[in-house]
Amino acid sequence: MVLQRISLVTIGCHELPLLRQFYQDLGWEETDHGYQDFATFKTAGVMLSLFSVEELAKESGLEVSPLSPNAFKGITFSINVDEPNQVDAIIDKVKQAGGKVLKEPSGVFWDGYSATFKDPEYNLWEVAYNPDSTFDERGAMLTL
Repeated sequence: MVLQRISLVTIGCHELPLLRQFYQDLGWEETDHGYQDFATFKTAGVMLSLFSVEELAKESGLEVSPLSPNAFKGITFSINVDEPNQVDAIIDKVKQAGGKVLKEPSGVFWDGYSATFKDPEYNLWEVAYNPDSTFDERGAMLTL
């Protein structure tokens, strides 16, 4: 049996220092592993890491796609929050840190409140409040 678990998500990045600084500017706490070529951020559940896209591609035997501001990479990351006003606060912080807001905070058809942004390397993020979501004491999502 394979464990039903996601422990770490790695974003392959073209400019690690730029992306590392963006997430630090959001106020995210980086682990103290001390590597220059690898960054890992603590989250409520899954850890987020940043690593060279070239190195990730080499390990996989795949080619690196060019960085394109208008191409959808086929994945969206989500920051789910407890209250609607947290969506607004996070989007304000994203703007200050240099992220590009694609959809300003607004109500959505599923009775929630959400916004969408891209980080400096065009990784897509949603910030969402869902009134039906529940979280544990660490902030890890239990139900959607």
